Amino acid sequence: MAKAKSSPTKALGIDIGGSGMKAAPVDLATGEFLKKRLRIATPQPATPQAMVATIEELVDHFGWTGPIGCAFPGVVRSNVIETAANLDPSWVGVNAAKLFGDATNCKVTMANDADVAGIAEMAFGAGKGHKGVVMMVTLGTGIGTAMFTNGTLVPNTELGHLMMDGVEAEDVASARAREDGDLSWAEWAPKLDSYLDEIHRLLWPELFIIGGGVSAKFEKYAPLLSVPTKVVPAELKNHAGIVGAAMLCG
Repeated sequence: MAKAKSSPTKALGIDIGGSGMKAAPVDLATGEFLKKRLRIATPQPATPQAMVATIEELVDHFGWTGPIGCAFPGVVRSNVIETAANLDPSWVGVNAAKLFGDATNCKVTMANDADVAGIAEMAFGAGKGHKGVVMMVTLGTGIGTAMFTNGTLVPNTELGHLMMDGVEAEDVASARAREDGDLSWAEWAPKLDSYLDEIHRLLWPELFIIGGGVSAKFEKYAPLLSVPTKVVPAELKNHAGIVGAAMLCG
C-alpha cells in the first residue's frame, strides 16, 4: 500500500501588489517567517513576462525549491487570473500557477491577495476563533476584501469596487488614494468610514480587520471611525499576505 503524501511544513509565500512584490519562507505550523522578507518593486508595465522575472528573482534569493503560494491582486479561479485592475490587463485568462511553476520548477498555488491575507488572520491573527461574518479589508494600491462566515472563506468578493457617489471605493478610500491626494489621516478617515459603513449596511459583519501597510498606523485613524462594527488592525500587519499565500500549500 502506497504511503500517503505528507503535507509540507514550510512554503515560500509571495505577495504580489501593484507597487511591490514581497516574499519570505514561512513555517506553516506557526505562521512565522523563516528568513527576512524581501521586497522588489513591481515592474512597470506589470505584464506576465516582466513579473515572471521578478518571481524568479525572489525564488533565487531564497534558493527555494519547495512549494510556493502566491497572492494576486485580482479574482483568481482555479489558478487562472480573471481580473487585474491594478496590473496589466494582459494577465486576464493566464494560468499564473503554470506560468510561475514552469519558470521556477516549483509547484505553485494562486489565490486572491485579500483572501489569503484573511486566511492568515483567521488562523494566526485578529480573526482567530471569531464566529459569524468577519470582513478582512486590505488597503493598498487598491482595496481588497475577504469575507468569512464561521471561519469559512467566501472567495473573490472584490468589494473594493463598490461604487460610492459614482466613484469606485478604492479610488477614494485606499491607501493610494490618501497618498495621491496628500490627505491627512483626519481627511482620509471619513472616506474609509463611509466605505466601511456601506459594507456594514449590506453584509452586517461582526468584525472588520484592516490590513495592508496602513494597519501599522491604525491609531492615527481608528478614533475617527464611527462604523457600528468593531474594527481592529491585522495582527500580522503587512505580512498577512505572505503568510496566507504560503498557507495555500498546506
